[in-house]
Amino acid sequence: MTTSKAPALSKPDKKTSFLEIEPFFCENARAQKTKLILLNKDVWNKFSKTLNNSEKTWLKSNNFAAQTDKFCIIPDEKGNVSAILVGVDAQLNLWSIAALPSKLPEGNYVISDEFLPEKADIFKLAMGWGLACYRYSEYKKPPQVRARLVLPADIDKNSLYNFIKASFSARDLINGPANLVTPLYLGDAAKKLSKEFGGKCSIISGDDLLSKNYPAIHAVGRASSNPPCLVDLVWGNPKHPKVTLVGKGISFDSGGLDIKTADGMRLMKKDMGGSAVVLSIARLVMAHKLKIRLRVLIAAAENSISSNAFRPLDVIDTRKGLKVEIGNTDAEGRIVLSDALHEASLENPDLVIDCATLTGAARIALGADMPAFFTDNDQLAGEISTLSMQEQEPIWRLPLHKPYADELKSEIADIFSAPSSSYAGAITAALFLKKFAENIDNWVHIDMMAWNQKSRPGRPSGGEAMALRTIFRLLEQKYS
Repeated sequence: MTTSKAPALSKPDKKTSFLEIEPFFCENARAQKTKLILLNKDVWNKFSKTLNNSEKTWLKSNNFAAQTDKFCIIPDEKGNVSAILVGVDAQLNLWSIAALPSKLPEGNYVISDEFLPEKADIFKLAMGWGLACYRYSEYKKPPQVRARLVLPADIDKNSLYNFIKASFSARDLINGPANLVTPLYLGDAAKKLSKEFGGKCSIISGDDLLSKNYPAIHAVGRASSNPPCLVDLVWGNPKHPKVTLVGKGISFDSGGLDIKTADGMRLMKKDMGGSAVVLSIARLVMAHKLKIRLRVLIAAAENSISSNAFRPLDVIDTRKGLKVEIGNTDAEGRIVLSDALHEASLENPDLVIDCATLTGAARIALGADMPAFFTDNDQLAGEISTLSMQEQEPIWRLPLHKPYADELKSEIADIFSAPSSSYAGAITAALFLKKFAENIDNWVHIDMMAWNQKSRPGRPSGGEAMALRTIFRLLEQKYS
């Protein structure tokens, strides 16, 4: 059968938005600037006593009394902006000033140390500001953010920019349309990242997946005119501890022959979100020069429908040698990950973390904003939970409840991919993956949405690099 390949969407020849960080900040401490005075309810009365009568009248007329997420411009005698009062929670957080960049007039702004708590984390406040400036700008020019935050001299600007670039790069990949972000496009993104930091990247694609023994990835992606591939990026000193990141890279998920509804398919360009996140974690690892031998494996495919698409109750091969009976073609993510996880296990790494937009069941359990994670290592789980709270990026541990593995028994093959039961779907999916990661001592599986369903300060609707900061901080803590 001969199929025609759809023409690829033309790629923009401009810089992508994630490289345009500096305009959101001003590094010149002597620049003319306006103070941002952050006020919570506890200090409001104290602050009020410093105001003259005209200022009190002005604030009253603007109904400002340090309410959270509200701000008020204070004019001077000539009508120019003198200061900005910003209402914040008692505990400052990553998003405390994230609403401001798109709302303030053009100019430079500096966080005033007046009434600021002693332990205020300026780095996090600046990161929230930067993350709020993101716009996906590949095909439509967005409104420009003209408010710039003046950075203090002692802030680690390189680290700040690295975090923001990493988040923006993941958002850009996830937001990209599926006729641009194909499996091989993900491979190109990995190659560019590898070249930037002096790593090595190889790609196995199409029928070469069969000759190289990655049959599960091939089975999922063979129905598409965009060939499936395994992306393999390696960076760092081979003598350092081996850490492998594995990403699900389903560039679009129709559901296959078990086709999704129109509503269910609408956001499926984001089904490669796990691969975008692991590439962004890799960016942080390489930029901060952590002492690890990093490997990134991305199992990339487009789950399409054609005469050669894999079918429900087919039995397919895997790299590990296990035969898998297909329960549902819309549970394809665990299939491609099976090959990548087994490949990861072959070199006995110190730690393996996989990221995937795997199950709706995890979203039902925890909602869209909180990824679920699974691991048998209680100490590792505790570290992840603690760091996620510190980074204001909550993720929640779910159990690898072994009795549920009975749901994965097949009458004709080694394992059944997707039980028909509607219960504990995230757990049974994790238990399926565990079969291919059982030789890995320290393994973490993260099931994420990778998408903001609505816009909030610092988190515009669209692609999101969930768990990015948490996982990097974990690696930094263990291997710095």
